[in-house]
Amino acid sequence: MLNRSDTNLFIVGAGFAGQMIAQDIARKKIFGKVSAFLDDDKDLIGKKIDGIPVLGPIDDIAPIAAQNAMSEAIIAMPSAPGERIREIYELLKRSGILHIRILPAISQVVSGTAHLVQIRDVNMLDILGRTPIILPLGESLKYLRGKRVMITGAGGSIGSELARQLLSGGAERLYLFGHGENSIVNIYRELHVLQTEGVGEKAQVVPIIGDIKDRSYMRYIMAKTRCDAVFHCAAYKHVPMMEDNPVAVIENNVFGTKNLLDACLENGVKKFVLISTDKAVAPVSTYGVSKMLCEKLLLDAAKKAKNGQSYMFVRFGNVLGSRGSLLPIFMEQLKAGQPLTVTHPDMERYFMTIPEACSLVLEAGGVGENGKSYLLDMGEPIKIIDIAKQVIRFAGFEPYRDVDIKIVGLREGERLFEPLWLKEEEPKPTKWEKILELKNIEPTTFKLDELLKELAPICLGFEQEEGTIDIEKYRNKALLNEILCRSVPTLAQFQEEIKAHKDEINADNK
Repeated sequence: MLNRSDTNLFIVGAGFAGQMIAQDIARKKIFGKVSAFLDDDKDLIGKKIDGIPVLGPIDDIAPIAAQNAMSEAIIAMPSAPGERIREIYELLKRSGILHIRILPAISQVVSGTAHLVQIRDVNMLDILGRTPIILPLGESLKYLRGKRVMITGAGGSIGSELARQLLSGGAERLYLFGHGENSIVNIYRELHVLQTEGVGEKAQVVPIIGDIKDRSYMRYIMAKTRCDAVFHCAAYKHVPMMEDNPVAVIENNVFGTKNLLDACLENGVKKFVLISTDKAVAPVSTYGVSKMLCEKLLLDAAKKAKNGQSYMFVRFGNVLGSRGSLLPIFMEQLKAGQPLTVTHPDMERYFMTIPEACSLVLEAGGVGENGKSYLLDMGEPIKIIDIAKQVIRFAGFEPYRDVDIKIVGLREGERLFEPLWLKEEEPKPTKWEKILELKNIEPTTFKLDELLKELAPICLGFEQEEGTIDIEKYRNKALLNEILCRSVPTLAQFQEEIKAHKDEINADNK
């Protein structure tokens, strides 16, 4: 429950979003009532909105408002810069507000809507995330109105956020495809609650449990669902774990993507958007190689597309808060009273919030052309150690004094800096903000069809043509690595550098 009847509830922000939240609270009644709006707008301060007084400026009035016992606050300022949100949160916290909540990041990209069901506790994403551009999703998603849309990997961080935002697109059906029943049922239930509370439109949401590695099933399901658009998010992605399971990542990411692409082409899917990653650029890990090959598979499929079909990929860097990423790991370490672990003091990455990345992916899907490659403008890279320090300070501690930061060394498949593009790809601006177009580069060190034919008996257990199993090749990690290193020089070079570095350390230890 949000608050009790004896709680002083303040809404920070008296604009349209704040007013909608107040109206929602008044309708539901069980959450008590709003004591006041807090705002900086001189034209609103001193007035009443639906009988609720507007007090301000925020910096002056918040400490006074918080003097009343049992105070809670909802920050409803979707257009405010991230730095201002951070200032307000810290002010409310210092003032003694018991419970601080915020409209989720989706309210920053979906124009004209704000519902009580969307609010949540403030977290690090609200403090660290840069101010996203405001995209009127209702407008940019018109291309999906009345269509059947599938999200693969719908239970993951990117897939589930795409699903939330797609509620505003007016799709006829939204298929949530994934192989993990728990994650799929979670996003399915969440979407049902959002729709019940008036968020988005009344698309029919259909959960589908399946595996993209199952070629026959993918052909069946694409024929059965008659999808118009597919957003392909499903992938194994955790670099160190995939270095220990290289056959699995190639089998799932590469051959699974090929199964999906072939099924979509065969069944006339009009729109296909592949989610790609900076790790596909000059890859130095098996995961990175797998995503680079996915990009090449996508471009190959685009050449086979018929009139009216648009197959493209959208590449971007890290997203803040995805499952298994550094931010949740830092929070878990902090909660356990452990030092925060950083692999190298100079390691840096490009970051974007999940909602902003997804809104740009959805926009790119509408404006993008067949066979084109797109890159999201990620801004400037951020050092991982700086994020660790901010996480510690967010929790009310001081780095190194209260909570230590431990340097643990690079892990398998990691490099200090992840480039977003190759020099030859020559990214250029488009007329859409934050979306760049890349020049397509044909591979020069391998032929895609021939490479897949070499990898098939290792990953799938049979020769593609003969259909026979080669026991010597099946699941052979060493052979897989040999083939990938021969085909992708950056992988081979990186592995040699890592080996030389380890040899040097061993020599020093002796």
